[in-house]
Amino acid sequence: MTDAGKSSAATHASEEDERNDSVKIYINGEFFPRNEAKISVFDSGFMLGDGVWEGLRFHKGKMVFVEEHINRLFEGAKAIDLDIGMTKKEVEAALYRTTVENDMFDGVHIRLMVTRGRKTTPFQDPRLSIFGPTIVIIAEYKKASLEPIKKGINLFTVHVRRGAPDVQDPRLNSHSKLNCITAMIQAINAGADEGLMLDPHGFVNTCNSTNFFIVRSDELWTSTGDYCMNGITRAKVIKVCKDNGIIVREKNFSLVDAYSADEAFVTGTFGAQVPVISIDGRDIGDAKPGPMFFKVRELYQNLVQQECPD
Repeated sequence: MTDAGKSSAATHASEEDERNDSVKIYINGEFFPRNEAKISVFDSGFMLGDGVWEGLRFHKGKMVFVEEHINRLFEGAKAIDLDIGMTKKEVEAALYRTTVENDMFDGVHIRLMVTRGRKTTPFQDPRLSIFGPTIVIIAEYKKASLEPIKKGINLFTVHVRRGAPDVQDPRLNSHSKLNCITAMIQAINAGADEGLMLDPHGFVNTCNSTNFFIVRSDELWTSTGDYCMNGITRAKVIKVCKDNGIIVREKNFSLVDAYSADEAFVTGTFGAQVPVISIDGRDIGDAKPGPMFFKVRELYQNLVQQECPD
């Protein structure tokens, strides 16, 4: 039995890079040294988590799947009635401008954040944000650690559920992530790497910061997508697998199915795909990365290569 009490590796583990000490941060069209980059204490994002964000990879001089990320950003902004104040092309140009300012070309992870901006006084009323949005772009040299790929990660099923769309739509990539943070705290305290979250009906749904897949009889199973983040990496994995003859089922399934799966893995922008070796102390398959995981990872890497050729 895998010792779930000892965390094997984090899904977002990265190698340290001293170049990040001197990166410049984009704030509303200007650049500031990392230690001097600041926003107002009256900012809506700081006060209330009122905003939307995206995480992107910059690979071989190109933003990976940038159109999909920007589309999701604007969809989220529209859902919360937030005027970004820029066109999609202008946002994309700001992303590239940030990499140019930092003389970056490869191995970069970018956090793009848009909040409703500075308020006149501390209160949730959005009409108090009269100064326009706050747009921040943080580009860092981040190379994913290979340890999670080699060893796999452990999951713990948390009591925090994914909410219904009429409470807070879980597909909305908002700054308000307290439910996911609470889920991760519970998982960490249980000795796991991430929290596995159920939907309101008790079906397996997603992890606190990644999407979740299992492998059963050479088929990929993932949730219906009704209560999870509409992950771009998740969507790309589903498509590339279907294009290559791998059966993918988006369906409801329970922890019974997950515990007895042949393999499991999670997906996300930064780590791409990371194998899961145990859930709630139960070994998944042989408790090591399996053949389907490596096949899916190779197909996805080929897709990224097509997106960002040498």
